[in-house]
Amino acid sequence: QVQLVESGGGLVQAGGSLRLSCAASGRTFSSYTMGWFRQTSVKEREFVAAITSSGGSTWYADSVKGRFTVSRDNAKNTVYLQMNSLKVEDTAVYYCAVRRRNDMGYAVPSAYDNWGQGTQVTVSS
Repeated sequence: QVQLVESGGGLVQAGGSLRLSCAASGRTFSSYTMGWFRQTSVKEREFVAAITSSGGSTWYADSVKGRFTVSRDNAKNTVYLQMNSLKVEDTAVYYCAVRRRNDMGYAVPSAYDNWGQGTQVTVSS
C-alpha cells in the first residue's frame, strides 16, 4: 500500500514560486502514474498535473500550463510540482495521488487513490 505525504505549501505573493513535494512509501511507487489535484472550499477537486511512471509523459490543466512543471525522482520515491508565476486563483489545498484506473482519464479524480493529506498554498495579491 502506497502512502503519500505532501509538503512545501505556504504563503507567497502573486508572481512568486513554490515547489511542492509528494513523498511516497512503498516499493511500487515507480510503477504508477502520479497526479496532482487541488481543491478549495467552494470548488470541487480539480486536476492540475500528472506524470507517467517513467516521467516520460506529462499532462497539465490549461490553467497552469506554462507555469507549473511536474517531475519525479523514482530513486527518492518523490513527485514534485514546481509552481511559478503564481496567481491568487492558484490558492487551494494541493493533493497528490496514485492513478489506479487506467480506463479512466488522467484528469479524473476517481481514477486516483491513496490521496495524501494535502498541503495548503495561499497566494496573496
